[in-house]
Amino acid sequence: MGIVGGILGDEDEKTAAEALGSELSVDAFAAAVAARLSAGDPEVARDTSAYLKKQAQLLETQNKHLEEEHALRLSNLRGQSREGRLRRIGIRLRLGFLVFVALLSTAIGIVLIVIVRDAATSRSVVIDPFDVPAGPATAAVNGKIIAAGLLDVLRRIQSANRTVAEGRQLANAWTNEISVEIPETGLSVGQIERVLKDHLGHDQHVEGDLIATEKGGLALTVRAIGIPSKTFTDEGRNLDKLLTQAGEYVYSRSQPGLWNNYLVNNGRADEAIAFSKANYAVVDASDKPYLLNGWGNAIFIKGGERANSEALPFYREAVRLKPDYWVAYNNIMGSLMAVGDEEGAVQTGEQLKKLGGGRPGRVPEGMYQNYDALLYDLQAYRADQMADLESHGGVGTLITGAGAENLQIAETEAQMHDTVAPALRLKTTTVDEKDISSVAATANVRAFLAEEAGDLKAAAREWDSFAVAYADPVVSTANPQQICFAAVTYEKTGQPAKADAALKPYGDPPLVDCFRFKGDVLDLRGDWAGAQEWYAKAVKLGPSIPSGYYSWGMALFRHGDLDGATAKFKDANHKSPHWADPLKAWGDVLVKQGNTKDALAKYDEALKYAPNWMQLKEAKESLARPST
Repeated sequence: MGIVGGILGDEDEKTAAEALGSELSVDAFAAAVAARLSAGDPEVARDTSAYLKKQAQLLETQNKHLEEEHALRLSNLRGQSREGRLRRIGIRLRLGFLVFVALLSTAIGIVLIVIVRDAATSRSVVIDPFDVPAGPATAAVNGKIIAAGLLDVLRRIQSANRTVAEGRQLANAWTNEISVEIPETGLSVGQIERVLKDHLGHDQHVEGDLIATEKGGLALTVRAIGIPSKTFTDEGRNLDKLLTQAGEYVYSRSQPGLWNNYLVNNGRADEAIAFSKANYAVVDASDKPYLLNGWGNAIFIKGGERANSEALPFYREAVRLKPDYWVAYNNIMGSLMAVGDEEGAVQTGEQLKKLGGGRPGRVPEGMYQNYDALLYDLQAYRADQMADLESHGGVGTLITGAGAENLQIAETEAQMHDTVAPALRLKTTTVDEKDISSVAATANVRAFLAEEAGDLKAAAREWDSFAVAYADPVVSTANPQQICFAAVTYEKTGQPAKADAALKPYGDPPLVDCFRFKGDVLDLRGDWAGAQEWYAKAVKLGPSIPSGYYSWGMALFRHGDLDGATAKFKDANHKSPHWADPLKAWGDVLVKQGNTKDALAKYDEALKYAPNWMQLKEAKESLARPST
């Protein structure tokens, strides 16, 4: 069609063609008629010719007019094309503006929805400015200072509260001011948010007053909806003391479950039990699982012959009320281990993995500590402990009665046959001699390190120190099996009475480690049949636990039964693929059998899980060294 045709359209092109065709047709017609008539009547021919010429002139004039009109129309159409482009640009701009307005409205709507949702679900503790009447006793303080001081106390308790439970957010009344003004209202976003929280949320506003007593002291009163007002007085004007008392009172009333854990973790177990008994029936349903868990921890940490069995129902009920209360699952495992149901603890760990969607999954890795310890997955166990330690700055989140967490990690590293890392932890950890759990853990690490160095007499002395600490129910309740590790060292150093004393817990409760070490002691005494009987008991007691198989395999190896030893090491490796000890022992058997290639493979695999085990490295280097 061409550019012009494309602009004008089919009708314009058709009109121009018809006009040109008409002009050509008239001229030809006039010539034909004139020629025809000239033959008959010259005058008629002249008249006809003149008429036709006039018509031709008229048509020519019309044609010129049409051409001028066509040019004008073409020019107009071109101008209209520019206007069209401008119109289209304007439309696009309007559409863009409308889209922008829609997006802005959507964003504002989302923000409002979030603000309303946050307001409706808010359960914060908000400290409002206190009333402080002017007077000599209160001259140096004002309402904001008192509120800020109370807030500091609450935050200090919150940060020291060793629990994985999420507490309420603590805020003062003036920290949410945002300098964004909404046009034509003069209200800030912070003020609107506060109004919505007041009407829709469940915030607990704490207020009060500070006044002088008749004797010139100070009286601090705190009050809040749902919390009975209470006044704390001090005639010595010790404001910090008053704020601490008031803060503990507010925290205990606003967050009873977390407060209970705080009491336990700060050595106030009796207070925790009393608080739980007094408040369990009246606390909110969401607080009950935390209160139960803390209640169980208080019973556990006090220790005693039946502490673990008494604490266990509290943990189970906490899990029933809150199925995703992962820390309670770990506490259930700890209690089951201590009452002699280690197999049940392993099965609980399997259940935890399933509930958490596998591993890694929704369950924090730190909640698998007892599970990994039972299965001797020592690298994972150490990683759990490290993550736990780092998550709260070393304060601790689990009630274990095992001493400072740094020392617990050192125990694990020593069991991985590392001598450098645990020795450094001993040097860099300040041990409170009044903390019997830390004293016990220190002796335990030193005993392991001495045994690794081959100094059994030094190891026996450290076990003596551990035995003294173990006599305290706080230690023995948390770690009933640990004293059994001393039995073999005592027997090897010629102290059979101490060995038997260390094995005293082997029947109450029944524990895999105590059963297998009983077998080792009997083997050292030449009672091979009795030893095998106890190895078999250990495996039967904990069929999912690798340590019984391992000790039995080591005994068979000592007695020259290489095939029997290999079978037990395979079983141990199957139960715990990441435990280095069965792999090294398996490699040692292969060396005896002359299978160097497979022995090196076992050593290499073992080094993945105990990379600092010097004896293992030496065994590998000796085997890999070319014979001369």
